[in-house]
Amino acid sequence: MNIPNSLTILRILLIPCYIGLLVYGRFNLALIVLVVAGITDALDGAIARVKNQHTRLGAVLDPLADKLLLTSGFITLSLIHVIPSWVTIMVVSRDVILMLGTAVAHFADLRVDITPTFVGKGTTFLQLSYIVTVIFLSSRQIDLAVILPLLFGMVTFTLLSGLHYLYRGIRHTNMISS
Repeated sequence: MNIPNSLTILRILLIPCYIGLLVYGRFNLALIVLVVAGITDALDGAIARVKNQHTRLGAVLDPLADKLLLTSGFITLSLIHVIPSWVTIMVVSRDVILMLGTAVAHFADLRVDITPTFVGKGTTFLQLSYIVTVIFLSSRQIDLAVILPLLFGMVTFTLLSGLHYLYRGIRHTNMISS
């Protein structure tokens, strides 16, 4: 097990701690755990590039760790009534639909381009920004209404990226069957 993969596994192991801190309203500590997870994400990528330690396991675990961290944040913040449930439903549904589409393509032996797009990367950035800001403001007991523009920007990008990836998959499938 190389260092980048170990850091990714550490990030996954931080998730239960992060969830527990959110559930118990320890937002300052949850934010620290989230920052530590972000640092491990940056480090594992940098070390993998510098030391040329890219592995197939890392290629799967790294984005999985990121997605688990974000998704668990949305679900937990929704369950403890910090963010609206509809936001979590939309974010998680988008990811489930994309994963199902990718799985179906895989089982149908269709090659699907899953490289991230600008809109997809923007979505991840806005989702992470939203989660971090919500936790920060909650730790300071500041009304979340101040970040409604961020919420609506994140929701817009989430919908657009979901539709864009769906369009790419359908277009690619139609090109193959033609």
